[in-house]
Amino acid sequence: FNSWHGEKNHGSQYLLTQVLKQRFGFDGLVVGDWNGHGQIPGCTNENCAQAANAGLDIYMVPTAAWKPLYHNLLAQLKSGEIAQSRVDDAVRRILRVKLRAGLFDRPGPAKRALSGKLELIGAAEHRAVARDAVRKSLVLLKNNQSLLPLSPKSNILLTGPAADDIGLQSGGWTISWQGTGNLNSDFPGGSSIYQGFATQVKAAGGQIQLSKDGSFRQKPDVAVVVFGEEPYAEGNGDIDNLEFQRGNKTALELLKSLKRQGIPVVSVFLSGRPLWVNPELNQSDAFVAAWLPGSEGAGIADVLLKAASGKVQYDFHGKLSYSWPAEPTQFKVNLNDGQTPLLPYGFGLSYASKDSGPLSKALPEQAAGGNGAHEPLPLFERAAKAPWQFWLRSGSQMAPVSANVQTLGDMQFKSIDRRVQEDGREISFGGKVDNAVALASNFPRDLRGYRESNAVLELQINPLQPVQGLNLSLGCGEQCGGSVDMTPLLKGKTGWQTLSIDLACFKGTDFGKVQQSFVLSSKAANKVQLSDIRLLPGLAEKASLSCQ
Repeated sequence: FNSWHGEKNHGSQYLLTQVLKQRFGFDGLVVGDWNGHGQIPGCTNENCAQAANAGLDIYMVPTAAWKPLYHNLLAQLKSGEIAQSRVDDAVRRILRVKLRAGLFDRPGPAKRALSGKLELIGAAEHRAVARDAVRKSLVLLKNNQSLLPLSPKSNILLTGPAADDIGLQSGGWTISWQGTGNLNSDFPGGSSIYQGFATQVKAAGGQIQLSKDGSFRQKPDVAVVVFGEEPYAEGNGDIDNLEFQRGNKTALELLKSLKRQGIPVVSVFLSGRPLWVNPELNQSDAFVAAWLPGSEGAGIADVLLKAASGKVQYDFHGKLSYSWPAEPTQFKVNLNDGQTPLLPYGFGLSYASKDSGPLSKALPEQAAGGNGAHEPLPLFERAAKAPWQFWLRSGSQMAPVSANVQTLGDMQFKSIDRRVQEDGREISFGGKVDNAVALASNFPRDLRGYRESNAVLELQINPLQPVQGLNLSLGCGEQCGGSVDMTPLLKGKTGWQTLSIDLACFKGTDFGKVQQSFVLSSKAANKVQLSDIRLLPGLAEKASLSCQ
């Protein structure tokens, strides 16, 4: 959740009260995000007077934490930690918004005029609006030799992973939180991009072929390749590098395959943001930023295809609402930020302009400065470094660490003093079940830069007894991750040891979505102390365990 100059917004009295409510005169209500108050230093999901005092009017606490939070807030009001005037202000704001919305005058939702009219879902009028929005949001970035619009009477290959996938073209927050795993059958009444093309091409007497991998029965006149990001929502979509399909260029290989066969290529790129796609742009004769068109993918064919008569059906009207990056690390997208983007804010070609644009020449495909990480990344130094948090697992039980001494199942975790107060941790593995301590994040983190820069995972560890069956792992989701056996590295060792493990040794890890940056586990009885866990670039060849 967002911070401003290092201070969590949920606890910023300056932003919520001084700026928003006082300086801007905002008289509505301020509601928190999903347990976001718990990220304020000194707070938990169950206990956080700081957020109310900062100006939060409604806590969003959707879990069982709401009950202790409720009782703690009452106690803090009675003790004076939260002023009565602050509660009065919050109540006043909540009631004011409800009055303005007419909630005290209107009937309940079940008694309203359109309640229960399920036939209105997917109404033709509503779908027409959605399809029009698709047409108007498309941005044409490249159109060499005026390849677009295409004749519907030609032989067209629709290919790519998203050519016939309404789920991929809809993105996150679709049916489920992350929007993953959805099928076309989950969208009754919706249309995929392929379906839009197929309807118009068949009606005009042309030929349409569909394949995910670029294969075809008859060589096409043109290939329309639909590819882009996998669905994501919120923090799961966070990246530290703007390169598309970094380290796994499957879409680029498909484009190259078609170009090698002499087939003109139109790329339709689905994404929730501008990304560095110079290699993909170079392999495309035309390139359309389609964003996430949603359930009316047929709107894309309306713009990319001519009418059967040969006339343009709809021209491009979309313009970039963000600049398009010239480098994978060009994150600043605001005007006057002193950066020169590949394409500026407001860019967008059209059929009417007949301008091929600045992308008609080959673009550099090697990122300036490379993609590797260059700075150490601390994971634990006296405390777990955000976004990482210590978690314990004992058998089937799991719990976040919330105390200096904590027991779960037959394992114990406690703070110790090594150099300074509480700068280390001691873990006792009981040996009755599989136990683990992990540094975990609520959302996957992109650590590919460290893998690419030959980084090591370095830790300070002190075995308090002979080590047996001790494993160190990284985790990236179910059935995803890599592990190394620490036992040989610590055999016969006593006292504090500095160990470094080449990240290449964690085979099976997808470094683009690391959720546990450190997992120390054992089914045997072990007792170790830890301090100073970090990622260090460029040291793989000198690691205690190297896999170069």
